Formats: sequence, C-alpha cells, structure tokens
Amino acid sequence: MVDRDEGGPAAALVRLYRPRVATVVVGTGFAGALHVEALRRLDIEVAAAFGSSGNFEAALADPDVNFVHLATPNHLHLGQARAALTAGKNVVCEKPLARTSEETAELVRLARESGLVAATCFNLRFYPQCQEARTRDLGEVRHVHGSYLQDWLALPDDTNWRVDPELGGELRVVGDIGSHWLDLVQFVTGLRIESVCADLVTFVPGRRTEDAANVLIRFEGGARGSMVISQVSQGRKNALSFQVDGSRGSLAWSSERPDDLWLGHRERADEVLPRGRGYLPPGHIEGYADTFRHCFEAIYGGGEYPTFADGHAATLIGDAIAESHRERRWVVVGS
Repeated sequence: MVDRDEGGPAAALVRLYRPRVATVVVGTGFAGALHVEALRRLDIEVAAAFGSSGNFEAALADPDVNFVHLATPNHLHLGQARAALTAGKNVVCEKPLARTSEETAELVRLARESGLVAATCFNLRFYPQCQEARTRDLGEVRHVHGSYLQDWLALPDDTNWRVDPELGGELRVVGDIGSHWLDLVQFVTGLRIESVCADLVTFVPGRRTEDAANVLIRFEGGARGSMVISQVSQGRKNALSFQVDGSRGSLAWSSERPDDLWLGHRERADEVLPRGRGYLPPGHIEGYADTFRHCFEAIYGGGEYPTFADGHAATLIGDAIAESHRERRWVVVGS
C-alpha cells in the first residue's frame, strides 16, 4: 500500500475534470514504479500499488477506485483489463496491449462498449521534442527510418519473462521496443503503416523469440521506411532514433539527446532546435520518467492520448511482421 495524497496545485487542476480520482497500480516492477512516481507528481491519489500478492478483485470492488493501471507481464493484460472495464474502471495498460491481435481486438470492443478511458501506455509520444516534431511541416513525407537498440539480452545467460512466448507473446523485440518505434513514427508523421517486409533473427541459441529485426515499411501516401531493432546491441542501453525526410526538409530525434530536435535543410544551414517548453524549464533535461507524467496528464486531464485502438494497431503490425518473416514476402497490415 502507498500513502494517500490529495494535496497540491496539480490536484486542484485534476479535480476540475473529476471530483475525485483514486488509482490502483497493478505491478511492482520497473514500469509499475514509474507509474506510481508519475501519478504522485501529478498529485493523483494512488490508493494501492501491489504485485502478484495483492487482491486485484478487492481493488475492482472498491467504489472509490476509478482508475486501474496495469504494469504486469503481457499474458495478464487481457484478463485484467477485461475485468477492470467490466467493473466500470478506467484502464491504463502497458504495451503491448496483449499477446495477440485477437486479444487486443476484444479489448478494443470492450473499451468502446464501456465508454471508459482505455489507454495504451505509449509514453514515448510524450517527449516534448516528439510532440514538437509532429507539428513540423516537412511537405510530402518521403522516407522514415531509424532504430531502437538495447543490450540487456546480449549475453547467453541474460533472460527475463519476455523471452518466453507463453508470457510475452510470439514476438519479443518487435512487440516490446519495436511497438514503441512503430507507434512513435506514425504519431509524428500522421501516416499509417500499410505493409511490411521483415527479417527476424535469434542470435542467442535456445531462445524461442527474436533478438533483432530488420523491417522495410510502406506508409500510406507512398512514403517508404525502415526500422532496425535489437536487444543484443552491446553498449546501447536504450537508444531510440528516427529521421523523417520530406520534400521541404528533414527532422531527426534521438532518445539519447531528448531535448534536441535536428532540422535538416538543402539550401541553408541545418539547425538543432533546443526544447523550448515542457514540464521543466529549458536547460533542464526532460527524460524518460517525465514522459509518463506527460502521458498521464493527458489521460487524466482530457487531452489526446494513445488508446486501446492504438495498442491494437501496433499488434496488427506485429502480426504482419511475423507473417512476412515466415513467408519471406511483403505483407499488408490488417485492419
């Protein structure tokens, strides 16, 4: 259990939207701790935070709880999100939304029927410079490319529940960090991914899920793209980058320098645009944990946030990537 805290100026702003907001966070690992911290920074009441030993049913039965955050392993998302929505609770679920597109489709249907808040935690959208990138007019988008590289599964003895397809799903790297990259570039460009051609590889013997992926992408409107993702790139702890090339200019961003947005030009000097607004004053770097705060601020404050439909869309792209790898061909993303 965690302490209740209803004070502070941000709480007054939240209460403009809802007279009282009480939240339960399920999951006490890395993501769960980030959820609790971000909610506290917003002065949103965290009524409880618990892991496998907690009483999930009791939390759903509590009439004072109106939000449930799911920061649990992937195989639990469907049942927990279904139960929370059925109990009339708003849901914020970590990505991937579920293990299969059949599961995510069911959650989209339940969310639509309930009329409740149903958010997928694609928090990386909420880096201020990614929000800024979305506003930039590059003309006709031609090329979108980049990578997401980590090294925490580079060695033979490295393991985690995510490498077990029964717990994490058929796709590990694509479903985990790949879903973030795919969602982010669609958010920034406003273009939907239409088809993919993928090559997945497992470098560490004995693993049943992929260690890395190379994916060619076709966007609606004719833009082309490519994504390289890996969890075996030694020295890269959490390095996401993308570049968008348009008919009037280019832009690029990297999570390793989150406050800088590069703007490329043909006939004048390129620019590095420093962050000019956000939660912290300019010159005070906004990092990964801050994205959760911004994401939850949008969810609780009635702003634009990633929904279960966005989580479902990412899973459909994953389906197409898996099929493309199996059949060695381009595959159209389902709807």
